Amino acid sequence: MHKTVLIILISLLLPLQASAQFINSGGSGSMSGTAASSDSSSKEESYTLKRYFNSLAHRDSMAIGWAFAGSFILPGTAQIYNEDYWKLPIIYAGLGGMLGGGIYYNSQFKKTGSESDKLARNLFFIGAAAFYWGQLLDGAASYKSYRPHLPGRATIYSALLPGLGQIYNREFWKLPIYYGGLAVAGYCWYYNDLQYKRFQHDYNMATQPGGNYTGNLSVDNLQYYRDYYRRFRDYSIVATVLIYIIQIIDADVFATMSEFDVNQNLSMDIEPAIIEPINYDFTTNYTLAMPTGSAMGVRMNFRF
Repeated sequence: MHKTVLIILISLLLPLQASAQFINSGGSGSMSGTAASSDSSSKEESYTLKRYFNSLAHRDSMAIGWAFAGSFILPGTAQIYNEDYWKLPIIYAGLGGMLGGGIYYNSQFKKTGSESDKLARNLFFIGAAAFYWGQLLDGAASYKSYRPHLPGRATIYSALLPGLGQIYNREFWKLPIYYGGLAVAGYCWYYNDLQYKRFQHDYNMATQPGGNYTGNLSVDNLQYYRDYYRRFRDYSIVATVLIYIIQIIDADVFATMSEFDVNQNLSMDIEPAIIEPINYDFTTNYTLAMPTGSAMGVRMNFRF
């Protein structure tokens, strides 16, 4: 299940290079409105691994999806692209220290079985995960773009923390919807898993030789309830993942739509016009005072 979520997440983030254009790291970005630039953009070289390393060397630009994927694989690469070199010692010192502490206390816990060593191990590993998560978030937040509102940033925000993309889009009213949905799905996941483990234990006690099951349910009933709660636990997991993915898509879509021109300068013009046929082979010469194959019609122009 976790591998499936990771694959879906990466597939959502990598295409952002097409929709979220980045400026060169040396200064502010600019957009060219010439016809030559629009023609050359269609023939633009695809983003390759060579271009990725050129971007890290600040000889090329990088889309936000690639910056995120790079930091996902090797922490700190987004900070290199953003020229935040001073953050690298903090990231690697934090990750190294937390992982080292977690490994040490894990070895101690295996020797002593002490709950304090187990707690320290868990806290150190949580700290390492927090440093890793933080460098991903910082890489997206510190990225510079010529666009005032970047859809790729909204997508990464929601991927790292549900609802953060909606906050970035200033759609605060959506937070109760998504957090409420995640809370309900998460509670159903927890409750059904708890009941499944309960009936699984009772079923094992009732079927294994020497089991001491003392309940009133038969073996068939225990099996039925075990399978019932396991099925609904799986449904709850799917619902949780779907809500998480939907809020990521929502952040990206509405961040993209925020750049559409929705002003009130709408108009429509209707005027007569001469319509030229698409294929002259299928036209006749019986038109009045018009070029061969042409016809009178009405043209409507919409401005929005």
